[in-house]
Amino acid sequence: MILSGKNIIITGGSQGLGKEIAKKSLENGASVAICARDDKILHESYDELLQYKSDEQQLFYGKIDVSNYSEVERFVSMCLKNFNNIDVLVNNAGIHGSKNTIDDPMFDFDNWVSAININLIGTLNMCHAIVPYLKQNKNGKIINLSGGGATSPMPGMSAYAASKAAVVRFTETIALELKQFCIDVNAVAPGAMNTRLLDDVLDNGKGKVTEEYYQKALEQRKNGGTPPGLAAELCVYLASDESNGVTGKLISAVWDDWKNLHNHLKELDSDIYALRRIVPEDRSLKF
Repeated sequence: MILSGKNIIITGGSQGLGKEIAKKSLENGASVAICARDDKILHESYDELLQYKSDEQQLFYGKIDVSNYSEVERFVSMCLKNFNNIDVLVNNAGIHGSKNTIDDPMFDFDNWVSAININLIGTLNMCHAIVPYLKQNKNGKIINLSGGGATSPMPGMSAYAASKAAVVRFTETIALELKQFCIDVNAVAPGAMNTRLLDDVLDNGKGKVTEEYYQKALEQRKNGGTPPGLAAELCVYLASDESNGVTGKLISAVWDDWKNLHNHLKELDSDIYALRRIVPEDRSLKF
């Protein structure tokens, strides 16, 4: 099992993709700590995940809000007491935030800011708390979940789009900062999955997000969407030693040949799989 002996922290690990990443990590030999904001759902998920662990593996959980740094510090301390060491951090916690255009009379400013606090500041908080331990080991992996909001405009969901784009540029930046310590940092675009975030759009987004986006969400629910297991498998790959040296990239679970990235480290030392500005010459235009 490719993650045997590794200790992994997964935020937003109580449901959806986070729980699937926890399951795949356990199946591949890792010990796992999950956290989220809902204690009841956390406990239910913990009970469900127990079937995937062996006697040699650890599994535990903590109720925290990743946007609250004191709660993050407390959880990381608990993880260190149980694990003695941290090898991998998966920043999966995320919300959509406001589902209105910014000029809508019903625009919820506080909800917009909450998405920034959880999606971006939460990622920063977890990294800030854990990176010192990864640096001591001169080894480690950080995996940040981005999503389609990072690469395409999302009218009616500007908080989600802005925060996820920021997560990718944050990923690229700290990957360079931490490269000398052999810490790989990557972002994952998991694909359009039928998770609670899709339910949130369909239950609360009618008349708020664009009609085109709402109809796409309805079609996605009907067709089943991208299986969460695909992105979970990519996260397992990025958490493993096999992917050593793959860093600073935004990787699509659906579209990229990620299973072979470690065979192309020289080619990856470029601006591929990255956020970059497009100029007219890139589209054979001159003006």
